[in-house]
Amino acid sequence: MKAVLCNILFVIIVIGSLGGAVQAEEGEELPATEVSGKALVPEKYPFPDRIQRFMRESELSFTYPDAVRGIYVTANSAAGKKMPELTELVESTDLNAMVIDVKEDHGEIMLEPHNEKYKKIFEGKYDSVMDDPEAILKDLEKKGIYPIARVVVFKDNVLAEERPELSFTRENGEIWTNGKGEAFVNPFKKEVWEYNVEVAKMAADLGFQEVQFDYVRFPEGFASRDDVLQYGKGDYDSEGVSDVQQRVNAVTDFVEYARESLRNYNTDVSVDIFGYSAVVPEEPNIGQNFSKIASNVDVISSMIYPSHWGSFFGIENTDTEPYKLVEEYAKVENDRLKTLEEPPVSRPWIQDFEAPWLYSGPTKQYGVAEVEAQIEALNNNGIEEYLIWNAGNNYTEGVDYTP
Repeated sequence: MKAVLCNILFVIIVIGSLGGAVQAEEGEELPATEVSGKALVPEKYPFPDRIQRFMRESELSFTYPDAVRGIYVTANSAAGKKMPELTELVESTDLNAMVIDVKEDHGEIMLEPHNEKYKKIFEGKYDSVMDDPEAILKDLEKKGIYPIARVVVFKDNVLAEERPELSFTRENGEIWTNGKGEAFVNPFKKEVWEYNVEVAKMAADLGFQEVQFDYVRFPEGFASRDDVLQYGKGDYDSEGVSDVQQRVNAVTDFVEYARESLRNYNTDVSVDIFGYSAVVPEEPNIGQNFSKIASNVDVISSMIYPSHWGSFFGIENTDTEPYKLVEEYAKVENDRLKTLEEPPVSRPWIQDFEAPWLYSGPTKQYGVAEVEAQIEALNNNGIEEYLIWNAGNNYTEGVDYTP
């Protein structure tokens, strides 16, 4: 369907241009030599760069599945000995997609840039773990596995260390990190937006059908650190606008900017978001407003792992009741999405891992029953798409992914 739409729009653009003037998109200037009221002749006048980008560099062809059912795959897994095992899992079950790290949790870009433009932009910031990403994508194309590029946005040690002025610093000038040693870059900074969107464009050029932005937020508990950290707010430093709303505005605007920037790449945009953000009007510390983010994406992926809720929805220990937790969450999310004029596809992240930090005794084990319970709860509430998270990519065997 995407390929058909792409070709239709290409024909429309060509026909329109033969009539004389070419219309630029809002905020975009076209070269004067390519308009001037004359008919465009492709042999003499190259099409504007936006049309070249729309056709994207990759010639790979993927079909959007009936419903995306995917797993998380690290770059090391994608480029290593584990990939045959993971592709076999997808091919032999009702799974059909992979979310692959392109920019990982510490900010490192995990593939070899495929042209000089991106090599220059990301110089010193990439690790060629996936030194032949085209080969990986060609194999996924052959196997009919839908590829999604994961781009971690504002959690970024690499960029923070190179450009402290784009991060949050202490009074002594040192970069602030959380208890895990993780640094964040500043969502108020437009330069940070542009940098991450370039990563997304590179992934789209390679042939990834969707870019999934993760860590689209401020650090957890940010309000308690706001007064002791040094950082700029740029255009968001407005009188009469609360600190909470400034954070919400910055995060929302980034998402809108990213989607608009990728529109000509024929690439879907999705965002990972805290499940908790859907059950409150907006999350004040991290700047996530579920409805505002959902209004600006093609897919919304709430992270609804039962282990991450504590006591919620009247459930004493949510980790031990995966069906009930997911069911209660789904009801809330469905209600929020119904209020939107054009709601995105709902594709939550579900749990296939243990949470020993919750227990002083034996840990609740997650196996076939627990994974299937989450899928069933989504399905029973009209949510057909999902993604499964296991940080080590060690997924439970024998799961019926369409119970």
